[in-house]
Amino acid sequence: MKPYKNKINRIRSFALSLIFIGVVIMYIGIFFRSNEIVMLIFMFLGMIAIIGSTVVYAWIGTLSTRAVRIKCPNCGKHTKMLGRVDMCGHCREPLTLDPELEGKEFDVAYNKNKKS
Repeated sequence: MKPYKNKINRIRSFALSLIFIGVVIMYIGIFFRSNEIVMLIFMFLGMIAIIGSTVVYAWIGTLSTRAVRIKCPNCGKHTKMLGRVDMCGHCREPLTLDPELEGKEFDVAYNKNKKS
């Protein structure tokens, strides 16, 4: 199982990977210079991936402005928290602002909506 990371950092990493994927897709299109239609399709798909990363960066930027800024009790640095539970972006300390979750084992399922 992968170690859990801060939500904001995971989304930013996804957006960065979209940029690299888009560049690789466009680079593959160069190999089809003889067939212009195929080359244009690869260039278009790569450009869509890069535009998608721009949208994700804009979305996480707006989400980050609304995130709760707290001071980590372990490392003392400020980090932003999304949801009921999250990890510190610096030292990966489990964090919560919900008093009923304090002292419990860290679980991502606490962020899901309760449906009764």
